[in-house]
Amino acid sequence: MKRRIVEIDEAKCNGCGACANACHEGAIAMVNGKAHLMRDDYCDGFGDCLPHCPTGAITFVEREAVPYNEAAVQAAKQHKAAHACPGSAPRTFGGCPGSMAKALHPDAENAGTAAAAPETAPSQLRQWPVQIKLVPTNAPYFDGARLLIAADCTAYAYAAFHQKFIRGHITLVGCPKLDDVDYSEKLTRIIRDNDIKEVTVVRMEVPCCGGLENAAKRALQASGKFLPWQVVTISTDGRILD
Repeated sequence: MKRRIVEIDEAKCNGCGACANACHEGAIAMVNGKAHLMRDDYCDGFGDCLPHCPTGAITFVEREAVPYNEAAVQAAKQHKAAHACPGSAPRTFGGCPGSMAKALHPDAENAGTAAAAPETAPSQLRQWPVQIKLVPTNAPYFDGARLLIAADCTAYAYAAFHQKFIRGHITLVGCPKLDDVDYSEKLTRIIRDNDIKEVTVVRMEVPCCGGLENAAKRALQASGKFLPWQVVTISTDGRILD
């Protein structure tokens, strides 16, 4: 029969395992560091895995596939539960723990430390992960967010980066020269599909950082939204140039 089913682009898969963890039916598993659809009859076509993929490697297709077999899925779950190690904690994430999306609450966590000395100033980071390649395109922390898109080196060059730029923002970082990817497609999905309020781009003065600025501009244009945005340039000796 022809039906709706997920398809995984192995070239786009970064091996984080988030989709395998999100698939309640056990249709997806990690094989040699890549996500694979193991059994068509385990995929119900609802796509719980889609919003968890940070790279857009999972899509829906209409193709010939055996029908979804709920009985087989339940039997597999019972078998897995019966062979689980006694007393083991339930697994909450199927891939690299560093890629698991979570919101942070610096205002609550750092209450009472506002007067800390500079060397012990609290983090202002509001979410994890922060790498553009790893962050999901849909997450609760994007709702109403002020978005910061920053080059990796800016936080090292500018001493007060947390207080000046990260504070009150959802932070995305990347380096177009090292990653050798075009961030614009993913940034477009983030801006288009979420309630983003404004965008700030922070880049270094070096020419290669122009790739990050241009990707953000293309994403804003492609999103079809008219948002307040600005670009801030940091010098290699740690000054704000504009």
